[in-house]
Amino acid sequence: MNFVAACELETSDWLNTDQPVSLGALRGKVVLVEAFQMLCPGCVSHGLPQAVRVHRTFDRDDVAVIGLHTVFEHHGAQGSREALAAFLHEYKIPFPVGIDSPSNRSGIPQTMARYGMQGTPTLILVDRRGRLRKQKFGLEDDLVLGAEIMSLIGAGGETSPAGDTRNAGSRRFG
Repeated sequence: MNFVAACELETSDWLNTDQPVSLGALRGKVVLVEAFQMLCPGCVSHGLPQAVRVHRTFDRDDVAVIGLHTVFEHHGAQGSREALAAFLHEYKIPFPVGIDSPSNRSGIPQTMARYGMQGTPTLILVDRRGRLRKQKFGLEDDLVLGAEIMSLIGAGGETSPAGDTRNAGSRRFG
């Protein structure tokens, strides 16, 4: 199967890390990117808690979790680095979080536009070779996500992740 290379994240700043994070530097690991907004109910109730569970469950030598704060609405309320830092502290988010770079032309941030995201929460899975294996807008079941991650860990990213491809909100590449 042919899989497309995951686009690099376009970020203006990083929190919860001393160094900027890149997908290229994470080759050899399965990467989960959780795109979110602070004022997104689905992000706060499901997407971010699920990303924290993945971060705590899987060996960091195998799986890296990254947050991507991608603000496309309510910029005044959630657009500041200070507000995001307080949010990450209050919700005890342990993994690195990049701030999606704003667009020069539209209200859609650069990484969000590159990936054609419909909104937040959006979950992105990248295999060990840096290939985009899944992009899902909305909620994902923990068991489905765990099975997909295990499939990518066990096969070195060579097999298609398991899961229900009938979901219109789920894009699979290959």
